[in-house]
Amino acid sequence: MIKDLFDHPWVGPIVAAIVAAAIALLAHALGGMVLRRVTRSMPVLATLLERIRRPAMFLLPLIAMSLVWQASPDDLPLVDKIRHLNGLLVIGVSIWLGVKAVNGFAEGIVKQNPYDVTDNLHARRVLTQARVLARTANSVLIVAGGAFMLMTFPGARQVGASLLASAGVIGIVAGLAAKPVFSNLIAGLQIALAQPIRMDDVLVVEGEWGRVEEITGTFVVLRIWDDRRLILPLSYFIEKPFQNWTRHDSQLLGSVFVYADYGMPLAPLRAEVERIVRAAPEWDGRFFNLRVTDTTERTMQIRVLCTAASSSLAFDLRCTVREGLIDFMQREYPQFLPKVRIEGEPRPAAAQAPTPA
Repeated sequence: MIKDLFDHPWVGPIVAAIVAAAIALLAHALGGMVLRRVTRSMPVLATLLERIRRPAMFLLPLIAMSLVWQASPDDLPLVDKIRHLNGLLVIGVSIWLGVKAVNGFAEGIVKQNPYDVTDNLHARRVLTQARVLARTANSVLIVAGGAFMLMTFPGARQVGASLLASAGVIGIVAGLAAKPVFSNLIAGLQIALAQPIRMDDVLVVEGEWGRVEEITGTFVVLRIWDDRRLILPLSYFIEKPFQNWTRHDSQLLGSVFVYADYGMPLAPLRAEVERIVRAAPEWDGRFFNLRVTDTTERTMQIRVLCTAASSSLAFDLRCTVREGLIDFMQREYPQFLPKVRIEGEPRPAAAQAPTPA
């Protein structure tokens, strides 16, 4: 019985497949050790190798066994099904490895450019490009891999041929249905390359102020100042106007408007503004001034400009200056705060009643 077992036609291919898989695993272990040592000083490649280590551990034995099945006799029972299954597994694991490789490369690039620093414009540019392009590449890999797997089935090839033969109306309907998908895909590429927005940019969109928290393959998540999230499609930032307060740098010029009576002297107000701004930790030391920018029949409009290193610091600085000016005017010049005067008109002398004797 044991002799009959060894005489079975599948014994040789199975033993060869096991030996080939073992050799592939040994090569994976030794090659991984060598590559980790070589790429120790290259963080991008080191991160990529770390991410693909696990899928490569499955892919190499599958490739080795595939070579064994291809070398096996064609008249071996069920050999065609084994070859097909092994091929499907190779394609699936290859997609897994490709996705991990893309993500690892993007992660390594991001690690080389940390964005949790004060001047993070370049880092945010790199982060946006890496994430958007990585997600686009992953989508292409998954779709292409799924197509290759379907093409291994003869029935699927026939269905594809029949669909292509009658693709007139179906193609138009599919094109219209897929328009949002393709528009977002193209918008994602434009955002990654032209970068009208980046990760952590400060935007004003639809009247809301917030920071870009996430850019996916189809939409952008904007974190509003009160911790709400505004979700917008990628195509929005290509087709509609919006404000980007950190397009070239994060420094901002903040403005504060106050209103005072015409009798308010400007010299002490300027001195107080200088004292408030110079004492404020949010001021970046670049610029500040005070000007009368408008007048009405009752008040004059006083504008204070001051600079800060970021939008959040500029907001805090504006609040500090506004509160300081109001407190100063209430304390030192309360009579010149905005007011409405109602004065009676003097009576003409001729109309006055005669003084009694």
